[in-house]
Amino acid sequence: MAARDINVIALVKGSERYVFLFDDNSRTETLKMLGRYAANPELSFSWYDAAVLGQKVRQCSKKAARGRLAPPADRAA
Repeated sequence: MAARDINVIALVKGSERYVFLFDDNSRTETLKMLGRYAANPELSFSWYDAAVLGQKVRQCSKKAARGRLAPPADRAA
């Protein structure tokens, strides 16, 4: 069984906890979920929260891509 990286982003707002777990294949769905949470008036999750966490999701993607494309500089070829 192949190992799969799971990313975690979280937001704590008062007594509420928002935790999102996602892998490379579910980034788009995670971004959509952030929007659905922000659009839900029953939650304290705001559009600002969605924007900040969305940026974190995108940063995870960039870091993962860099890690796959470039070998570490201190590793001998």
